[in-house]
Amino acid sequence: MAVAPPSFRRERALLKQGIWPVAGCDEAGRGPLAGPVVAAAVILDPDRIPKGLDDSKRLSAEQREALFDKICKTSAFAVAVASPARIDRDNILRASLWALARAVKALPEAPRHVFVDGRDRIDVDCGCEAVIGGDGLVMSIAAASIVAKVTRDRLMCALAQDCPGYGFEQHKGYGVPEHLAALDRLGPSVHHRSLFAPVVAARRKHQPWTEVPEPDLFAEVSVVTSTEISLEA
Repeated sequence: MAVAPPSFRRERALLKQGIWPVAGCDEAGRGPLAGPVVAAAVILDPDRIPKGLDDSKRLSAEQREALFDKICKTSAFAVAVASPARIDRDNILRASLWALARAVKALPEAPRHVFVDGRDRIDVDCGCEAVIGGDGLVMSIAAASIVAKVTRDRLMCALAQDCPGYGFEQHKGYGVPEHLAALDRLGPSVHHRSLFAPVVAARRKHQPWTEVPEPDLFAEVSVVTSTEISLEA
């Protein structure tokens, strides 16, 4: 069954009321055992919306990369990263909501309204509407989902260079069989989320004398704006 692509209907309705800018935000990386959660906020230019925007999960890696470049060239955007240390300290939901709010606050222009994917609103200084399944319904959220996904995938490929053997460049930290086998063989890396069950089990096997490490909060945040982004494909 064909699925309708996201639309600009909600943003346009606010624009007609004189409410602008309007941002969409989404995150990538709640489920993995390793790596950060990456949140993105995007303000689309109503006159230069890239064609083909969709929920990042419906797109191939090649489509996401191409749309990422178009979004960055035509839109205002920002990215915020919550480290594994913050995830361990706050839990994955709170860390994700924190990163989403940080991304919105890092936008080069403060939005007057924000659409956020999911059921939870975030702490921002403007109107905020949570939309369940928003990355497949609201075009600004779809754009944010692409920016968050591509940014996180690139970060995980960089972490794979730092910690070879885990296959981060392939599975991006998710708990696939290959990753679980590497965890069992090698034990946790510094990029793993210490309180996630498979990581706890691997640490008990390889480092049974250790306690859960204290979070390194000095490494907890990185923010990238539309004028500062430097990740390379």
